[in-house]
Amino acid sequence: MKYIILNADDFGRHPLINRAAARAVQDGVLRSATIMPGGAAFAEAAALAAHTPMLGVGIHLTLVNGTPVLPPAEIPTLVTETGGFANDHTAFAARLLRGAVRLSEVRAELAAQLRRVEAAGIRPTHADSHQHMHVLPGVLEIVLDLCRSAGIPAIRAPHAPLFAGRFGGIGQLIGRAGLAVLARRAAAAARRHGIRTPDHFAGIVAGEAVSTAVLTEIAENLADGTTEVMLHPGTDDAVLTHDCQWAHGFEAELAALCAPAVRDAIAARGAEVANFRVFGR
Repeated sequence: MKYIILNADDFGRHPLINRAAARAVQDGVLRSATIMPGGAAFAEAAALAAHTPMLGVGIHLTLVNGTPVLPPAEIPTLVTETGGFANDHTAFAARLLRGAVRLSEVRAELAAQLRRVEAAGIRPTHADSHQHMHVLPGVLEIVLDLCRSAGIPAIRAPHAPLFAGRFGGIGQLIGRAGLAVLARRAAAAARRHGIRTPDHFAGIVAGEAVSTAVLTEIAENLADGTTEVMLHPGTDDAVLTHDCQWAHGFEAELAALCAPAVRDAIAARGAEVANFRVFGR
């Protein structure tokens, strides 16, 4: 059997991201999203999830480029002088690996994020993280412990193709190769904890949009098992680029999720559009 999970990251980050998720469920093939616990539109996203039972909602754990749930004074090695997380994920990873980030603070903050999601009435279908920080050594073990304690059956293993999208040079290649190694390590560790990961992963990790053409091609070449496709849909590129400080094709990804060509390609492969609840069956 072939399953395709199209997941909207950053659910709850912005009202226009929430609006896109609602539209992509109603008019398209979106059946999965991960909610950002510290997002400015978290409450709206949680309410939308409660009224959209076909949408499986996981937790989008956040340690960079966002807002913490705990007071900044309780997690000083995780925040900047303004009280938010640092934006640079590479710098965070470097600080973590040299011991400048306290793992006790990571555990406390991620546990608080999970409590906030559960308190909103959401039983997470899975876990992933903003900018894939959950696969980093030290963080991964904390995430797996939290998932096991909370009964979360699956996590993302972001083993993206090395050459997907535009080629950004040797630096991009090294970064993707490193992420692939960490993703394989994360999948193996998850299995040891009794936690599942999709068999395949797609989505362009350098920030490019997954266009209708790209998503159709992914659907046309689905392999057996479960494939997760990472997406970041939104309804207004100009507003979201300004507010999120990220130049991304949000509208293009929303259009792809609602495109008849994508739906037809999935059907032609005999695949089922699903969410991470397939791992709880």
